[in-house]
Amino acid sequence: MKLYNYWRSSASWRVRIALAYKNVAYEYVAVDIKPGVAQQNAAPYQKLNPMQQVPTLVLDDGRQLAQSMAILEYLEETVPRPALLPADPWLRARARQLAELVNAGIQPFQNLPTMARVSELGGDAKEFVRGYIARGLDALEASAEATAGTFLVADAPSFADVCLVPQLNAARRFGLEVARWPLLARVEEACMRLQPFVAAHADRQPDAEGAKK
Repeated sequence: MKLYNYWRSSASWRVRIALAYKNVAYEYVAVDIKPGVAQQNAAPYQKLNPMQQVPTLVLDDGRQLAQSMAILEYLEETVPRPALLPADPWLRARARQLAELVNAGIQPFQNLPTMARVSELGGDAKEFVRGYIARGLDALEASAEATAGTFLVADAPSFADVCLVPQLNAARRFGLEVARWPLLARVEEACMRLQPFVAAHADRQPDAEGAKK
């Protein structure tokens, strides 16, 4: 299978973590989404993903999947071990809830098109993003208290942690001090002791800025 993605895209990063965690081999296809390049807007990629976003997962038979949470669900159903959702129904729902706090409650506000539109309207795009990241991480910290163990939901990684690690990286890029959220910072440290999370890190990808070519 092929993963069309961008090294620093948090949605792409989530999928890379899941693929590595489940030991699924894939071909890395870089899509440069930086302003001025915007390969996601070119006709060839639009055919794969009409929303012109990353990531897109293309299966071996040519079928395509977009949207990171849908891809995570597909991988969980087709490669159930090791699991990224708990067995208990309530904990499974909580893992999805925490993941969606990031996916729906934070990420859309930090996307490049959103920031560009805020700037077009005369606003401070970075300050706009910082406010929404902080608001979302405040909610995530409070919500995770009900289930946190070593990870956000008990003692095994879940969708929640897959979403957490890229989001904390984005928080730092926008100048926020992650120490403000001690539970989240502690869980991030636990995640980064696991090789799949290390392998999926943005800075280790072939299209990362400063990566050896």
